[in-house]
Amino acid sequence: MASLLRPLLRRATKSPGQSWSRRYSSQAPRALKISPVVTGLSGLAVGLVAARLLWKRDDDSTPKSSKIRDTLVYGSGEEFNNAIDDMRKLFSGRLHVVSTDSDDLKLHGMSTNTYHAGVDHSVVVYPESTEDVVKIVKIANQYKMPITPYSGATSLEGQFIGHPGGGICMDMTSMNKILEIHEADADVVCQPGLGWMELNETLQSKGIPLFFPIDPAPDATIGGMASTGCSGTNAVRYGTAKGEWFLNLTVVLPNGEVIKTRRRSRKSSAGFDTTKLFIGAEGTLGIITEVTLRLAPVIPTTVASVQFPDVKAAVDASIQIMRSGVASSIQCVELVDDAFMAATNKYGVSQHKYIISDGLFFKFQGHSPQSLTETARIVQDICATYGGTGFRLAKDAEEAHDIWQDRKNAHHSGMALLPGGKGWATDVCVPVSNLPALVLSTKKDLERIGLPYTIVGHVGDGNFHALLLFKNDEELELVKDAVHRMVERAIELDGTCTGEHGVGIGKREFLVEELGAGTVGLMKAVKKTIDPLGLMNPGKLYPDDDDAKNDGHGSHKEE
Repeated sequence: MASLLRPLLRRATKSPGQSWSRRYSSQAPRALKISPVVTGLSGLAVGLVAARLLWKRDDDSTPKSSKIRDTLVYGSGEEFNNAIDDMRKLFSGRLHVVSTDSDDLKLHGMSTNTYHAGVDHSVVVYPESTEDVVKIVKIANQYKMPITPYSGATSLEGQFIGHPGGGICMDMTSMNKILEIHEADADVVCQPGLGWMELNETLQSKGIPLFFPIDPAPDATIGGMASTGCSGTNAVRYGTAKGEWFLNLTVVLPNGEVIKTRRRSRKSSAGFDTTKLFIGAEGTLGIITEVTLRLAPVIPTTVASVQFPDVKAAVDASIQIMRSGVASSIQCVELVDDAFMAATNKYGVSQHKYIISDGLFFKFQGHSPQSLTETARIVQDICATYGGTGFRLAKDAEEAHDIWQDRKNAHHSGMALLPGGKGWATDVCVPVSNLPALVLSTKKDLERIGLPYTIVGHVGDGNFHALLLFKNDEELELVKDAVHRMVERAIELDGTCTGEHGVGIGKREFLVEELGAGTVGLMKAVKKTIDPLGLMNPGKLYPDDDDAKNDGHGSHKEE
């Protein structure tokens, strides 16, 4: 069937000598044409039917997904060496595209941001275009060599750690260009290696009063942000990467085919939302090579901080504020615990000193100084009714910047509490009303094990982060068990094992419990259909079959 459909569908092609260039909305559209997503959808439909037929037992019953275990066979060491040789020949006319330098391999296979043990890659390649990615993927197919995408290296759950058997690390940092800016349409087309802060700085420098509001770690890049389905402090006002901020993606599929998930229009009801298929897929379904982002208008802001007697009072105040008439003027509302405030007083970016207690950080937005002042007054009054004290409104833009940098520097301030130590940074998310119970039980548990920690959270959407510090393997086991208990509590409270950080290696074991065996089985079916060789970031996101702890959410137990 696919062979009959394929000649009718356009493929991704590029004329010889055609170059990538930066254009603005006043210029003609780019000549490069990407095949419509219908190509990939037809393959997906055919593949899912085929997969269902192949997975049937002799008695014509379909096995539960938790019992399916396909053995993937990758190339040998000799074949991997041949693949590296082929890539060297392919890119021989350009310097520094293919690297087997030992330091480079180690750097790309580990991170000081994560507790996961590093695994070196076999080779690091630096593509500069979609065409480069296609060529690399086709070589990977020929030699059955796994591919791990890499960009900002800020992920916290081991998403870019190498495959134990070796593989290709595809470093997207050379693909960091803004290709088109459409100011009138409030969108921008860029490559995946571009940092979100670089994008916003470029827009500001050009006098364009727009910005991209998703704000994870400062060094995060657009491709990684899409792949992990990230968010940040602005989520309470602007949502997450799984909202409508990623209008479309250009993706190189595991077989080397190029698709574009949709056109640039602000909305579309044409078929499946295939853009979201790749958002949160953590590089397991393809390599993102181009992104169209929706932008938001820049609105004046200021910040404030306030302390509370306990976490429950702080969260209750935030819930009341987000139900009030000034909710639309709240860009961020951040929960911070007493341990974080103590760390910030010692190691914060600014010279400000805070009361050491649980508290909230706010960022307000408004069209005028008067509207900002009025929002702050109403918020202060609400906080006071819940025992809030020490309400501090920034007196100018410089102080606002300093206060907010103290919040954004949370990870580094927390790490400084244990010199020479390591940190396990994790996050969970629950319905906002359940957040006080979760935070209080987590703090009680962490106090019991006696290791240093800090807690911060995007309280407006029920998401909080814990940074647990340790020095040795014995303490690491204590931390691991504490994180496991925290995740279990979050799921019991109708929450998720990760609100922002993604799954990677660290959270795979919880997916069946959270989503149900049926949903995880569907995810695996899509993966096996799109990537039958299992080349794209293997070992990440999808739980092993023996991680199936239950088959809730409507799944049926085996007879």
